[in-house]
Amino acid sequence: MRKLVASEFLSVDALMSSPGEWQGPYFDEDLGNEMAGIMAGADAMLFGRVTYEEFASFWSQRSTEDDPGADFMNNTPKYVVSSTLNAVDWFNSTLIRGDLADEIDKLKRQDGKDILLMGSGDLLRSLLTMGLVDELRLHIHPIILGKGKPLFDASNAMSPLALIDTRVSSRGVLALTYRPVQSAGA
Repeated sequence: MRKLVASEFLSVDALMSSPGEWQGPYFDEDLGNEMAGIMAGADAMLFGRVTYEEFASFWSQRSTEDDPGADFMNNTPKYVVSSTLNAVDWFNSTLIRGDLADEIDKLKRQDGKDILLMGSGDLLRSLLTMGLVDELRLHIHPIILGKGKPLFDASNAMSPLALIDTRVSSRGVLALTYRPVQSAGA
């Protein structure tokens, strides 16, 4: 069975808003290798509408000459969770409708590598609440934003996690890998 792996860029104060505006100075070879490893372990991507539209606008204009991640981003099958979109136009994209838990379960039961979720904070919070995330990879950048969109909210309060790996990049990005811990009553 495939795993659903969420990978998020965060500030020290756990904000995830507009990482393109603040994470660039911290993106070094270590973080590049970390992200390349995450991508190598996946063969599908999952997005909420907002992140999908942002990524489609940016990555569809990029090539491997511009960025080594462009091939993965543009060619990997993408699944988009949205109740407002009627179509998805970025190459190799599929719109997910219907019961979210059932649709994610179907994807996870398919043969293949990991399903990678990037950004998509609202979707990630919902999936965590439903117990559908298998691994949470947080890349905490050494910056305090002070304002912006938090990754977590009250819906994820008291969600226990088991730390399974830590790394620190040369520019101080802390890469933490967690697995949700199922409570005894679940």
